[in-house]
Amino acid sequence: MEIVILVALKTMESAVNERLNLPEPIAAYFAADKLDGEAVARCFAKDAVVKDEGRTYTGLAAIKQWKAKASAKYTYTSEPLALEQKDGMAVVTSRLTGNFPGSPVDLQFCFRLERGKIAALEIIP
Repeated sequence: MEIVILVALKTMESAVNERLNLPEPIAAYFAADKLDGEAVARCFAKDAVVKDEGRTYTGLAAIKQWKAKASAKYTYTSEPLALEQKDGMAVVTSRLTGNFPGSPVDLQFCFRLERGKIAALEIIP
């Protein structure tokens, strides 16, 4: 089962990456976001930090739980539209469309990468 998920993840990652030339950990994040909390957590360093909706999540267990709660609360798709480098961060503008107030919305995903993993992610309107 895990091999099938990894193949699906790589296929989705390739499609996004071809369009924007995203760094591999970021392309993997957006592909994993279509799957589950476990897949998303694998994109992060063990002591990574995520900031979203005014809350901070530190470590893989907290990140996995954050994604699981977001997926249980809302159904959405995320379409990366643009990539820019800013203050040592990779900033991806992505359009989220789903069953949440204000949909669709363009959000900025500010990534800090270290050693091939996501060390920090802040999601801001």
